[in-house]
Amino acid sequence: MKLIEEIAKEFLAQKSMTVAGASSKGDTAGNIVLKKLKKYGYKLSVLHPNAQEVDGVKSYPNITSLPELPDVVFIATHPDVTPELLHECGKAGIKRVWIHRSFGDGSYHSESEEIANLYGITLIPGGCPMMFLEPDIIHRCMRWFLLTTGKEALPVIHE
Repeated sequence: MKLIEEIAKEFLAQKSMTVAGASSKGDTAGNIVLKKLKKYGYKLSVLHPNAQEVDGVKSYPNITSLPELPDVVFIATHPDVTPELLHECGKAGIKRVWIHRSFGDGSYHSESEEIANLYGITLIPGGCPMMFLEPDIIHRCMRWFLLTTGKEALPVIHE
């Protein structure tokens, strides 16, 4: 099994990402990640059922409404939404999904790995891209914790 650091590097080497869970209020983990990804020049879109735009990025209600499929979908929604998003990704042919999870479950749902297996999705079921993109002190500490406790070997499906 590859370490999360290796898989994260592969995910972050992609060109386009869709963030599910960024809010028009601007106060979610999805918003923080969206801003960081913008800073790094990724081609971005947002999944939000009611917003036209979030933080200057065009928003779409679901995966099937995206004009182009992204290389990676980052999920930072309520965990009850995650299974539906994983099914949408799988049916659309998206092969890389990262689920936000810091302390507690975050956006992780207990069916995540099973759904990823069903569609052959490479899944990072935890952590945050902020831990790998010029991390701030909080994300640097979280990354250190993962690496020193051995939790960096999170299960990754279909690498």
